[in-house]
Amino acid sequence: MPKYKLVCFDVDGTLIDNVKFSWQVFHDYFEIDEDRRDKAKNKFFNKEITYLEWAEHDINLWKEKGVKKEDFIKASSGLKLMEGALDTLDELKKNGIKLAIISGSLSIILEKFIPDYNEYFDDVYLSWIKFDENGSISEVKATEFDMEKKADALKQIAEREKISLKECVFVGDFLNDMKIIKEAGLGIAFNCEHDELKKAADVVIEKKDLREVLRHILK
Repeated sequence: MPKYKLVCFDVDGTLIDNVKFSWQVFHDYFEIDEDRRDKAKNKFFNKEITYLEWAEHDINLWKEKGVKKEDFIKASSGLKLMEGALDTLDELKKNGIKLAIISGSLSIILEKFIPDYNEYFDDVYLSWIKFDENGSISEVKATEFDMEKKADALKQIAEREKISLKECVFVGDFLNDMKIIKEAGLGIAFNCEHDELKKAADVVIEKKDLREVLRHILK
């Protein structure tokens, strides 16, 4: 039996390459007003609004622009699946390990690059955007499990599955992964540019090939 029973992944910069923040990719492509974006961002970091309120605010800016599903697809044309991503997921599944996504990213990214994600992941925590038959945004379910609350999502899954945190792995790349990477039994900083996160992680992987995580998880 593998030492680890649950492996959780970030999306932007981890499962998906050529992106740091998918939200920023869409804001830039849709030419969203920077002042309005910054005001909401500052309100969140000043603890005036919740992460959920911040996410919903930004998605409403897209709705105001009347953007459609096809626009999101065009905006993400420069992104790609991380090298070795599917091989890694396949190998982990073969070893009977549960998989999860815990990310502040958006469902449209996951649906484009891993359309059969339900076959891989037992749990998916991210922000969901639903579209109507005309391709317009019809429903939004923004995640509250980003930033420090990513660790809460990990604890929820572990408790439900009766898995100890020592048997959990998290793979991420950004400072919002700091708390969850410390909570997991094995914290992997992958494709990471932040020294603070590298210091907090148990393993640092510089090579942009997700298969590199396997030797640390399956050893």
